[in-house]
Amino acid sequence: MHRHDRAIVVAILLAVILASWAYLLVGVDMPMPEMPGMAMPMDAPVWTAGYFALTLLMWMAMMTAMMLPSAMPMLLFYDSIARKRGAQTTAVGSTSLFGLGYLVVWLGFSIGAVLLQYAFDKASLLSPMMETTSVALAGVILVFAGVYQWTPLKQSCLRQCRSPLDFIMTWWRGGNRGAFAMGLRHGAVCLGCCWVLMLLLFVGGVMNFAWITGIALFVMVEKLAPAGHWIGKAASVVLIVWGAAVLVSLAYAV
Repeated sequence: MHRHDRAIVVAILLAVILASWAYLLVGVDMPMPEMPGMAMPMDAPVWTAGYFALTLLMWMAMMTAMMLPSAMPMLLFYDSIARKRGAQTTAVGSTSLFGLGYLVVWLGFSIGAVLLQYAFDKASLLSPMMETTSVALAGVILVFAGVYQWTPLKQSCLRQCRSPLDFIMTWWRGGNRGAFAMGLRHGAVCLGCCWVLMLLLFVGGVMNFAWITGIALFVMVEKLAPAGHWIGKAASVVLIVWGAAVLVSLAYAV
């Protein structure tokens, strides 16, 4: 029975992850950049309520696709503990609530990201690929992302993301309400770990599938690889040097 429940949990997680990646790959209903052979460039988007909702859906699918794979070890570890503590009862429901709480946090981030995208768009700082057209802004984001990798908040959140056992022992709450609360807590920890990395999407392009994939892979390596902690710090140096070079090139161009 427990093995069957675990298979259901894994199937649900994989289905959500694959659906999110498929949505991003297809780019359902989102405006596309000018393609070779097109006579006219695409008009700037009109921020209606419908467009806002569609953009929010895109961001939420993106956060789910990028963050849920790295959260799977935590979810499966929680599922194992919940099944043992629940004796003969199923843990599928509580594990699903844990995952829902986790995604609710990233929904909050997605709303903030859409508002930031709106502000950038109104300031004429975004291209059709939704990457910043401001060299200065790109350089600042790169440097900020690199520096943030060294901050105590980042390091504290990363340690918790990399240690499911410590998280469960520290924040365990029983019952369905406790499962949802734990999901919220773990989502907040992962948000503290990765929110600045998500801002890099405005540098490489929110609609750039290769860039999205690259950031998602980096998040997984940083959280799950044995040397992920040091890989993250090495990447921070690259980001700082890259951003500084961008800013210096801007200064020379003036």
